[in-house]
Parts: sequence; C-alpha cells; structure tokens
Amino acid sequence: MLEGLHRVVVTGLGAITPIGNTVEQYLDGLKCARNGVASISLFDASAHACRFAAEVKEFDPIGILEPKESKRWDRFSKFGVIAAKEALVNSGLTVNEDNSARIGVIIGSGVGGLLTMESQAHVLAAKGPGRVSPFTVPMMIPNMATGLAAIALGAKGPSSAIATACAAGSNAIGDAFRLLQLGKADAMLCGGAEASITPLGVAGFASAKALSFRNDDPASASRPFDANRDGFVIGEGSGVLVLETLDHAKSRDANIYAEVIGYGTTCDAHHITSPSPGGTGGAEAIRQALQDGQLNPDSVDYINAHGTSTAANDSNETNAIKSVLLDRAHQIPVSSTKSMTGHLLGGSGGIEAVACVLSLKHSFVPPTINYSTADPSCDLDYVPNTARQQELDVVLSNSFGFGGHNVCLAFRKMS
Repeated sequence: MLEGLHRVVVTGLGAITPIGNTVEQYLDGLKCARNGVASISLFDASAHACRFAAEVKEFDPIGILEPKESKRWDRFSKFGVIAAKEALVNSGLTVNEDNSARIGVIIGSGVGGLLTMESQAHVLAAKGPGRVSPFTVPMMIPNMATGLAAIALGAKGPSSAIATACAAGSNAIGDAFRLLQLGKADAMLCGGAEASITPLGVAGFASAKALSFRNDDPASASRPFDANRDGFVIGEGSGVLVLETLDHAKSRDANIYAEVIGYGTTCDAHHITSPSPGGTGGAEAIRQALQDGQLNPDSVDYINAHGTSTAANDSNETNAIKSVLLDRAHQIPVSSTKSMTGHLLGGSGGIEAVACVLSLKHSFVPPTINYSTADPSCDLDYVPNTARQQELDVVLSNSFGFGGHNVCLAFRKMS
C-alpha cells in the first residue's frame, strides 16, 4: 500500500442469494454445502434448452420495501436495495445530514433490469406504445440499484454503477476501496446485484452454449473444475459490503470484519466471451492485487475462484493461479461457491466477497460441491464437497467477465 493512503476495512455485510436470503442464512448455506439449483419456477421454461437455475427462494420484499416501491422497481434493484439495507444495519452506521455527503454507493450489474425490458417489449408488441409503463426506463437501467439504494439510505456521497459483465460486483468493491484510500469518502456501500433468470436471459446464454444442459439432474449441473462440467448455471441475488476508512470505523467503535488490502483489474483485450489463452489477463489481475497489498504468494491462504463450471474458464483460471502463485498454488485451497449459488453474473463478485469476509471471520473454507472427477487441466485443491475448518489470514476473490474484464480483490483478517 502506498504511503499516505487510508486503510480500508469491512464493517457491514448484506446478502440475498440462492442459498440464503440473509447473511446469516448464506453463511449457514456455505458451511453446510447447500445446493441452490433447481428447476426454474419464475417462468414456464418447458420450451427452453436449459430448464433450471439458481433462484432466490421464498422472496417476499413486503415488509422490507414499501408496496409502491416493490411494484415500481425491477427485481435486480429490489435485491440490491435489500442487501444494502442489511449491510448498513449490520454495520451500525447511521446516515444523517451531517455525514451523508461522505457516504456513497456503488452497486454493479452486468445486465440491469432485464425482466422489465423483456416484459415491456411484450407490452409494446401486444398493446402498442401507449401502454408501455412510464417506469420502464428507470426500472431497467443498470445504475438504478445504486440510485435506489442511495435514495433509500440517504447516501449523498460518490455514486456510480459498474457494468463490466461478471466482474461488475468486484469492480464496484475495488473502485469503492480506491475512493476510500484516497480520502474521497468515509464509507461506501458496494457490491453487485442481478436478476437475469428470464426467458430471454436463459435463452441467450443457452444459445451461446454457455449454460449447462443437465436437465435430468440440475442439482449436479454446477460443477466447477470437474472433468464432466458442461456449462454454468445462471443465478440471481445481491451481495453488498460496507467499507470504511479504518480511522472512521475506529472513531465510532465499529465492529470490523476484515481489511481490504488489494485490488487488481485488467482486460484480456482478446475476445468478447473467451478468456485469453492461459488466463494471462486474470493472472495479471491477481499479480496486481498481491502487489497492491504488499503480499507474496506465501501470504495467500485461500482463493474464492471465479470458477464458473465452463471448460474454458476453469482451466484458464487454474493456469492463471499457478502462473502467479507458483508452487504455493498447490498448497492452498481454491474453491468455487458458484457450485452452490450458480453464477450471479454481475452480482457474483458481491456475494463472493461476502463469502471471503465470512471465511476470514469464521475460519472456514467453503466447498466446491458436485466435484467427483478430476480434470488433468485443473489440478489444484478445490475443497471437494465439504467445507473445511481452517485458520485464514489472507484470501483472494477472482471475478472474470465477458469482454475480457478481470478483477482480483484481496482481504486480510483484522487482528
């Protein structure tokens, strides 16, 4: 870390995921290897090539959001605001007129309000332009989870939305980290939100051959690093962290979960969907995060992998990790929580950062479930099927997205 930069810590967590609708439920799901994948219930998927997903279960925003808000917000925004509210309450931070200008929000999303866009396109086609909802544009634009969270919480500080596909949530956390390091804010709510389990979303990814088609056994479909993986499982939800400068957190005697110590972000500049050969872009992001945190390979105790369960990602990510961590790569656990939650696209970085912070706090490594057959091109310790109790000091979180976007975040336990 450069001289003169503020140290940054995590003081609050919020999550709504396919394996738990609160941080406490999510933690329990990670520890007990809960599987969030099942047949799609959000729409009739009988005609689709892929008929399963990782949905948020028993989702009822009433009681958390006002009924009017619930009708006028896209599902992804509801997820983002609910996670942000939980994170703020969890942090114990109060936003008021005195401090609101120093508290900001950055929530990334790869797609934004796809459900709204799709449903209103049907209205346009069936009933004409006069019947399209006046809320269509503010419901579907991808910055609205950020905007609505800022409105709900009264946060008037730095505010933006990141749209770097599946790296968006991690980029949001990294950018918030930088703002705090530079003293541009005292606290930031940051993470990702996504709700793309729609007919168009599922059909589009299926046509791109990105999804698993294991319709006869959806529970085993998300199997990162396994030799028999055949594609990712689309998921939904949100993860939001409250980050603060260490001085600000100490000034209010806040509970501190962990410290953010490194951020690396790169672009493959190679292909619209495929990673660069050998995972070179991802490797550089990992290298940058280590350098940023003044870490060496021996410092790393666990990596929460991007681990999508696609052939190209998992082997290239394995190569990226080995090229940076060298011999150390074979000595540390590398797991993919997407095996349980599915792939939340732009929301993944948020819930996976929450998982990293929880793993530091509770001294455990989440498993990679559905792992049964080793792949010679994926030869690391993927923590198969069962969570592992282990003391951790430094953990990394990888996120890689379409367009070649790569992010690595580094977190350290606070002593």
